Amino acid sequence: MLPKRFPFLRLVPALLLVLSLASCATYNQQVGGYYDHYQQGDYARASTALDGNKLLAKRRNHLLFLLEKGRMEHLLRRFESSNRYFNEADNLMEDGRTSVGDVALSTLLNPMMETYRGEDFEKYMVHYYKALNYLMLDQPAEALVEARRISLRTYAQEDVKGKNKYTQDAFSFMLQGLIYEKNKDLNNAFIAYRNAADLYLAHGGAYYGVPIPQQLKRDLLRSAQLLGFYGERDEYEKKLGYTLTPADLQTEGELVLFWENGRAPVKEEENIMFFLSKDAGQFFFTDSRGSLRVPFDLSVGAVDEGRLSGLTSVCAALPRYAVQPLRYRAGQVQVDSLRFDFEPAQSISDLAQETLRERRLKDLSKTLSRIAVGKLAEAAAEPAKKKEGKEETKEEKKKRERQELFATGLKIFNFVKEKADTRNWQSLPHSICYTRVPLKKGTQTVQVQLEGAGSKSLKLDVDNAGGLLFRSVTTL
Repeated sequence: MLPKRFPFLRLVPALLLVLSLASCATYNQQVGGYYDHYQQGDYARASTALDGNKLLAKRRNHLLFLLEKGRMEHLLRRFESSNRYFNEADNLMEDGRTSVGDVALSTLLNPMMETYRGEDFEKYMVHYYKALNYLMLDQPAEALVEARRISLRTYAQEDVKGKNKYTQDAFSFMLQGLIYEKNKDLNNAFIAYRNAADLYLAHGGAYYGVPIPQQLKRDLLRSAQLLGFYGERDEYEKKLGYTLTPADLQTEGELVLFWENGRAPVKEEENIMFFLSKDAGQFFFTDSRGSLRVPFDLSVGAVDEGRLSGLTSVCAALPRYAVQPLRYRAGQVQVDSLRFDFEPAQSISDLAQETLRERRLKDLSKTLSRIAVGKLAEAAAEPAKKKEGKEETKEEKKKRERQELFATGLKIFNFVKEKADTRNWQSLPHSICYTRVPLKKGTQTVQVQLEGAGSKSLKLDVDNAGGLLFRSVTTL
């Protein structure tokens, strides 16, 4: 008979069969065909590869399919189609409820079996791409809806996050300000620029790997000046160490150019050994260097503390980000004889790594506690040792052999099932830079020069009818 304390062990044979069919490869490796086409810049074949990927066809990974598909359609300049995918993705992200089934799968199996809900920074990036699609379609009113939803996203994340966590996004505030300015709502543009500047100032002048852009300083001070908010203008000139110049007040027409550079980091799996000990009545996991001390998460289920005391160590599979190399590191835009530098606006690479670190302790506690419960189940499934000198009956021998077989199967099951969640939105850029370029009336040619391990030149023809014009360039 199976121990009553672990009724879920009755499911092990069936689950072992399921897991034996699952690949131990990371998410990046399982979508390798798609990712290879993307890296080569063949977005059409990459989009087709998404349609035929079996992993992305699973319901739990539908959000990832939508995010990748929306990005490919955007790169193919099919902006309406792109937003159809992003709108569906946005709706899934809005419904952030975790089902009982997800909790059970995460506890019994591993987090890769849960429904993917998206990283917090990925949710902000959906608004960026949706807004950019609308702006490219010359639908500024629809882009304005996305600007307003950035504030709603911020409120939602602040409600569930603690202090010193990523809840607000400086780049999204800057984008919000630009969209309001495009729609001639200078008051709300000023508020958005001020929110972005305050976020930078609150973090010592840099936010998740990005120093405060000079362009943001100009936008904030210019909007304050034009609104007649001279007190705020003077206050922020001191805070930001920048004084407006006559050129900053040019309003005939400007190009806002985003440069999406490189590839976002991808998740790998690493295995780390942890040791269990008890201190002041509480069980803790500690890594071999003693740099991490993780409390046991009792919410994973009822645990016999006596048995837990006999557990010494566990090995955990954890995700980590692998940063992708950059070919280009600096860029300039030239219009006539004037040159403008691209400035960093968003570092997806830094955001991904830092937000993973922010929740590391919580994720570790859940993962290690789940593994420990599995180890306790293994111990409970072991048959009693045969007493020396005592003959077993045929029935006792069969029972012991069944228990030994089951215990061995359980150990294999626990070993095979342990897997880090290595899913993420693969086609995001490494970083986004931007600049604002003054334009003359009519059609002009804008030259973009990028430098790094190599160099690249691009030309854009833009038609200035006044106000703000938005464009983007992409390099992998």
